Amino acid sequence: MKVVLAFSGGLDTTYCAIYLARGLGYDVYAVTVNTGGFDKSERNRLRKKAISLGVNEYLFLDVTEDFYQKGIKYLLFGNVLKNNTYPLSVSAERVFQAVAVAEYANEIGADAIAHGSTGAGNDQVRFDLVFQTLCQGKKIITPIRDNQLSREEEIDFLKQNGVSEDWGKANYSINQGLWGTSVGGKETLTSDQYLPEEAFPSQLQVTGSQTVTIGFKEGEPASLNGVKGSPVEIIQRLNEQGSQYAIGRDVHVGDTIIGIKGRVGFEAPAALMLIKAHHALEKHVLSKTQIKLKDQLAAWYGDMVHEGQYLDPAMRDLEAFLDSSQINVTGEVKVFLAPYRFYVEGITSPNDLMQPAFGQYGETNNTWTGEDVKGFVKILANQNRILNAIHYD
Repeated sequence: MKVVLAFSGGLDTTYCAIYLARGLGYDVYAVTVNTGGFDKSERNRLRKKAISLGVNEYLFLDVTEDFYQKGIKYLLFGNVLKNNTYPLSVSAERVFQAVAVAEYANEIGADAIAHGSTGAGNDQVRFDLVFQTLCQGKKIITPIRDNQLSREEEIDFLKQNGVSEDWGKANYSINQGLWGTSVGGKETLTSDQYLPEEAFPSQLQVTGSQTVTIGFKEGEPASLNGVKGSPVEIIQRLNEQGSQYAIGRDVHVGDTIIGIKGRVGFEAPAALMLIKAHHALEKHVLSKTQIKLKDQLAAWYGDMVHEGQYLDPAMRDLEAFLDSSQINVTGEVKVFLAPYRFYVEGITSPNDLMQPAFGQYGETNNTWTGEDVKGFVKILANQNRILNAIHYD
């Protein structure tokens, strides 16, 4: 019997690799899915480790471009920040990792599919939702969750099976991807403590300041400081520059899928800079109604991504709207960078609706008169005048 294991190389999935083979008798096909967080050296390390555990086959899949085109792009179009804070760095990538694992399981005709999630977080729901949708009929095995294993029990089992590593628990758990890095530690288990400086993966490297110019074409990042590149390349370059200034740090608290409150730290310089810059550009080139409607639908889209409902057909409807909304979102945005902070200086766009020919706010009016405004306000006040006369006079 074949089982496909979503393999990260940590304690939980190392346990799963051994348990599935020796405890349950499966042929284990381990797969790691990269969403922009693994470099070449990490890729080689994971392959060596999986092979040392005796898996039947190991596969490393890179879905970074797919993650951008089908996920990040729409989070950017929607300026999605969960609870006005978190750019869904890890939440979004889990769905794409699960889809890649599910497709591989179907491709090789696996009998079962497994992951190392515990019963205490969101990822168990995200993985299971995708697997139940795309791998109908395949058994889902989750040894850590099903057996309610403690860390010590996992380590003891591995030692008994000849796997000996330094499993000393790191002070902070790190999950890195293209759209940001999550950070969990003892402080995020509380309500009143912030992560210390050393908990964040990138440390301050520069003390000066600079202004960068981000070019957008129909809503997508297209250039940085005049140098064109693919959206993925622009995101990578912004992550490198922003991390040098220790930009993009915060701690998010929100409602988990399983109904409890949860906190997570994160570092997402490119995501936060791009969302802020994109939002500023949109405010100049979209109509008032477009912006209002977009805010509502984007919030729905972000919530659905966060809760693992990416495969719901309504998401394709929302994406069609978001695509349409970006036709005129072209231009350049200047962003000021300094240690621990950034802000948008301004935008230039051929589609800028802030046109002096029609009027300058608080200064001049070129296409209406004072009498026009008096009549406009009189009509606009009619409803409230009638209500007030009937109910309050």
